[in-house]
Amino acid sequence: MLPASDRPAIVLDHVRKCFGDVVALDDISLTVAPGTVFGLLGPNGAGKTTAVRILTTILRPDHGRAEVLGLDVARDAQRVREQIGLAGQYAAVDENLTGRENLYMVGRLTHLSKPVARERAGALLDRFDLADAADRPTRTYSGGMRRRLDLAAALVHRPPVLFLDEPTTGLDPRSRTELWLVIEELVGEGATVLLTTQYLEEADRLAEQIAVVDQGRVIAEGTAAELKHQLGETIIEVGFADEASAARARAALATIGLCEVETDGRTVEIKVNDGARAAIDVVRVLDREQLEPVEMVVREPTLDDVFLTLTGHRAEEPIEPDDARATRAGERGAA
Repeated sequence: MLPASDRPAIVLDHVRKCFGDVVALDDISLTVAPGTVFGLLGPNGAGKTTAVRILTTILRPDHGRAEVLGLDVARDAQRVREQIGLAGQYAAVDENLTGRENLYMVGRLTHLSKPVARERAGALLDRFDLADAADRPTRTYSGGMRRRLDLAAALVHRPPVLFLDEPTTGLDPRSRTELWLVIEELVGEGATVLLTTQYLEEADRLAEQIAVVDQGRVIAEGTAAELKHQLGETIIEVGFADEASAARARAALATIGLCEVETDGRTVEIKVNDGARAAIDVVRVLDREQLEPVEMVVREPTLDDVFLTLTGHRAEEPIEPDDARATRAGERGAA
């Protein structure tokens, strides 16, 4: 076995998981380096939550190997649980307890002594800006406050590995930004974080490595910059007054780069590597064809562009029926 310092913090090795005839994970493999944020990016129903449930010992894989800190999640489930924290998609707090009581209870359940559990609860309430509401029932908390309390609960026993399953879903922009800052602080202190998200901005901001997941498979992996580079260095968007002009422009501009008409029917998108030169070429072609655009934008690619190119749909589109069935079946299996 590799020394602890050289071992990956998290491993999925050819993992497969089915719920009846629905394949939730289809031969998925991932490796997460210690002390980093790894982003698992994909739409609802892509298999992200199933992967987290396997790694956190809630579900067992049908095939393949899953490890956390060198521990097999099936054979060493209890030891794995002692090393991890989990904040799921929905805040798992007791609404009848105060914020302080919730954190103290988690501390005791993770075998901290009474004094240490009290100390950790107080420190985390301060850290997550919840001290003023510490002795109020959590049913009076806002959604953002509950999410912060849920993340605090996952940190009571100072786990070296943290799983965050869409932690900012439903939060307002300010609360989301505050949570991002906390995650960055945790990694700065040496924690390893596996973050699932369907927010492309979130993966771009936080994750050092990203795996794009769709229909239970990893379809691309790399840094945000590497994934964006697959599309070319620059995207030129040219808008027209009508669909007929856009169609003519697409045919004329196809020699410059990968050229597509957007879903609005009036915007042509060209992916190129030499943005400045290509922009001049676009203007020349449009002038020659006597096509007059209403707008022209030159921009860098985003992860949204990457996801759309890789999957044919955007990350936040509604899930397909099979994906919905897999999600419901996963919930029944984890119950």
